[in-house]
Amino acid sequence: MHGRTLAPNSDVFGAAPILVCPCFRSRNTMSKHKVLVLNGPNLNLLGTREPHIYGAETLADLEQRCRTAAEGLGLEIEFRQSNAEHQLIDWLHAARHDTHGIVINPAAYTHTSVALADALSAIAKPVIEVHISNVHRREAFRHHSYISAIAEAVICGCGTEGYVFALQRLATLFAQGAAR
Repeated sequence: MHGRTLAPNSDVFGAAPILVCPCFRSRNTMSKHKVLVLNGPNLNLLGTREPHIYGAETLADLEQRCRTAAEGLGLEIEFRQSNAEHQLIDWLHAARHDTHGIVINPAAYTHTSVALADALSAIAKPVIEVHISNVHRREAFRHHSYISAIAEAVICGCGTEGYVFALQRLATLFAQGAAR
């Protein structure tokens, strides 16, 4: 799938994939947009925790996947994980002035954290919510998200490839000038 991106009209959604705009790859002609990739509780256990649900890829593998995708899209990423709600919020507050977009897998905080949703809303940047598993095919309590209402998009059930889709969507928004 090298050199291609998925968009709402792509394979995942029932139509043919489209090619990535060449401007995403040109680091010399445009400044890189900075994206904060945040991972919530228990994602440090990727690769060992419930691999039948979350896969065998580790958090380090996921970070490398995101860095490779970001490089190809002309993005700069800061990749972080914490089990502590306050740490995620502190990182969001710190990113207010130098970050152009957020990719977040809030994990269990998806269903419980109004504070995290408020922090995301307060920084006024495009947010893409990502979940490795399809939360709608799991327990009922996982169906509710405090984050979805403020997210530009929600990607779930695509495994760790969902992070790449999220970065691609942000790159598209940046190219369209839609970043706040």
